[in-house]
Amino acid sequence: MSWNIFEVLGGALDVLDLLSSGSGSSSDRKSLNYGERPQSKKSRRLKNLKADFIIFCIPASVVLYFIVFKDPLPAENYGITLFVTSLIGVALSFLVFFVMNVLEVFYFKSIFRLLFVCGSVIAFFIALVMCVYYKSGVFI
Repeated sequence: MSWNIFEVLGGALDVLDLLSSGSGSSSDRKSLNYGERPQSKKSRRLKNLKADFIIFCIPASVVLYFIVFKDPLPAENYGITLFVTSLIGVALSFLVFFVMNVLEVFYFKSIFRLLFVCGSVIAFFIALVMCVYYKSGVFI
């Protein structure tokens, strides 16, 4: 028995056509609201938690930056230390963004709100890492 690739491909297309014709038309799907998910209490709670976290990030980062920079920093490897702590803070904030994406709360209505949220979270984690690094005394 010889197999022709076009016969196999034609058979596969026939099967796909049968499967797609049984699912109904797109107007039926729109009337049944398949594309929309109902907003549950958990989703609303996570959205409120996101707003509360952002409101917390801005003043907390200002306080942490003040704690770090009120005294002069050690002179040895000053630039490299700031660079490394900034990279660690950015990595931690990207981890938070990934978790928010998995929880499906990382969506914004405008690009300016996205930039505001991302900037405040990144600033908070950089300040947190700097505060831990400079003020704990473990690394210096």
